[in-house]
Amino acid sequence: MSLPEAVRWSADGRAVVILDQSRLPEEERYVSLSTAEAVAEAIASMRVRGAPAIGIAAALGLALELSRSTALAPEAFWQRLDHATLRLRGTRPTAVNLTWALERLRGVAEQNRARTNGEVACAVYGEATAILEEDRAMCRRIGEHGLSLFPEGELRVLTHCNAGALATGGMGTALAPVYLAHAAGRSVHVYVGETRPLLQGSRITAWELQRAGIPVTLIADSVAGFVMQARKVDAVMVGADRIAANGDVANKIGTYTLAVLARHHGLPFYVAAPTSTIDPGMPSGREIPIEERSADEVRRGFGRLTAPESVPVYAPAFDVTPAQLVTAIITDRCVLQPPYAKTLRAVGEVGRELVPAGGVRESGSGSGSGSGAGA
Repeated sequence: MSLPEAVRWSADGRAVVILDQSRLPEEERYVSLSTAEAVAEAIASMRVRGAPAIGIAAALGLALELSRSTALAPEAFWQRLDHATLRLRGTRPTAVNLTWALERLRGVAEQNRARTNGEVACAVYGEATAILEEDRAMCRRIGEHGLSLFPEGELRVLTHCNAGALATGGMGTALAPVYLAHAAGRSVHVYVGETRPLLQGSRITAWELQRAGIPVTLIADSVAGFVMQARKVDAVMVGADRIAANGDVANKIGTYTLAVLARHHGLPFYVAAPTSTIDPGMPSGREIPIEERSADEVRRGFGRLTAPESVPVYAPAFDVTPAQLVTAIITDRCVLQPPYAKTLRAVGEVGRELVPAGGVRESGSGSGSGSGAGA
């Protein structure tokens, strides 16, 4: 399989390289970003997107900014850290991985506060690189756990938005089981909803799957119910941008609709995300901040006006799927089953040892930190 890289260090380690996803599927173009401000702009404009990928990009961007600032006086150096962190944190409010990655780097910086600017920057740079490397391993573990839920035979799934390689540092979250099944020689087929209004499903997921040689069929979002009714798929598999302590899931707008349709048609609805996407401080989905996008992303998302110029538009980027509609949550550490308020507590803190609890299938592959997908 040939999987693209959403975000990585440049060959000399002095820039963050992203695949500019705003140009897909027409052009596969990689762009080098040399400042935290450039990375923040790329995240805000969704040139890099997906919860894990933006967490990684923000971490690399912050580390890069500190590496460029070591000649400053100590007070100015720490002010630069504060400013860059706030700028990056404010780009996309719904995905918890962004905040998680920045807080992790801030913690490393604070542990080294008594040391020189160069030593602080070096420690932060190493931690950012670790986040990228951990994310790659995390994706594979999610794939292995997710694949265990499907019986032998053809794997037919419906997915939404993009939770593949282009949303992460590795092979993806919701698409990881598909890639592993394909690599093992199993028959797979993925139905991809176009994902209005910015068409991440048609522009990105369909492109990525076809590039990897995976059989894929693109459908308009409104066709999903008919596909389920016709029994063309066996399950719905999506990523997540934040998972509340009670199991409510924030993901790309349209996910809730698919969960309701899956329940009506008796199909499992799986959410695949790393433990870093679990937010134990968020009691339920009601408290999750929902990002709203520009009205013009709906009225003229790709240049041409497709609605009256002055018509009011409501454009939330995400919705919340209630926990009772989620069949299982596939993480890098285990497969979580209801009741989520209980099972999520066992893995809710990133880096915490897994505590066996009812409904938690324990993993032998270690603890995972990494970062979810879907933005």
